[in-house]
Amino acid sequence: MKKTSLMCLAVILYIGLIIGILPTTGQAAQEDGSGFTYKVIQPENQHNKDVGYFDLRMTPSQEQTVTIKMNNSSAEEITVDVAINSAKTNTNGVIEYGPSKLEKDASLKYDFADLVKGEKTVKIPAKQSVEYKLNIKMPGSQYDGVISGGIYMIQKGQTESQKAMIKNEYGYMVGMILTETDTAMKSELKLNKVFADQQNYRNAVFINYSNTQPAYIDDMTVDVQVMKKGSSEVLYDTKQNKMRMAPNSQINFPVPMNGEKMVAGEYVAHVVITTENDGKWTWEQNFEITNEEADKFNQEDVSLLQESRVDWSLIIIVVASALGIILIIFFAVRFLRKKNQKKTKKKKKSSKKKR
Repeated sequence: MKKTSLMCLAVILYIGLIIGILPTTGQAAQEDGSGFTYKVIQPENQHNKDVGYFDLRMTPSQEQTVTIKMNNSSAEEITVDVAINSAKTNTNGVIEYGPSKLEKDASLKYDFADLVKGEKTVKIPAKQSVEYKLNIKMPGSQYDGVISGGIYMIQKGQTESQKAMIKNEYGYMVGMILTETDTAMKSELKLNKVFADQQNYRNAVFINYSNTQPAYIDDMTVDVQVMKKGSSEVLYDTKQNKMRMAPNSQINFPVPMNGEKMVAGEYVAHVVITTENDGKWTWEQNFEITNEEADKFNQEDVSLLQESRVDWSLIIIVVASALGIILIIFFAVRFLRKKNQKKTKKKKKSSKKKR
């Protein structure tokens, strides 16, 4: 339970941290309470000037430096850590531009983090601003599609509130999209594998598939049914819509087992995915859960651990004993009442005879 609570807390804090990814309007960040703010300085080749992130129209082999203005309104010098990351897709179908352990997809030809470079640490004197420089170097050959990523900024050494048990850390994300042409890329999804694992310490089946094109996928709906091989009975199923995928990224889409024990054996996953513009993919994939996997994950599943802690045989014995005692008391009281009633009747009869 402790692990689960910590996991939930981490997720809540993380969601709060990245809520401002790729803002659609405005450029200046709001004051976060620490005195650190930023502003995107749009260059001349900004393709869409109505957004708060970099949307740059580039050319082959182009080298360019762009600027983020960082401000410190506090009375002390602050240090800001900066991380440059390629865009990836998490299990919920949400695009992540920040630091993560998500794997790169094999279809990724040009990694954003290899093309865009910048200092990892920035010191900002009290009541001053600095211009943070990002150096971009495009590939030599023309590239159709999108290269995307994010610049993640977080102030170092943020203080913990004396009254609060949770440390409030404020981080900001600036997205960047690099394009050279307006060529429309046809969506293409590829199924990689189906396997058993866990999500948040709970048993699940995962569908791993890739967006192999350098283009975003929007309005994606995933519908999965899992059955025993040779059977039409659906054991586990899930459906999720309004999902997205980053260009050239992969996703591990989870199908929860809903607190059930994982059972070793051969299975079939039936997968249907639809996207905007009538894109549709249908896959049927056989997969196996081994005895080792089932044993391992069942021992780690928090739902099963909670259930295993309850000794049902003991509960049944206690309940049965309690019911037995209640019945004994009930019949004993009933017997005594009847006995008393008979005595009362005898006394009444004997008193009448004496008269």
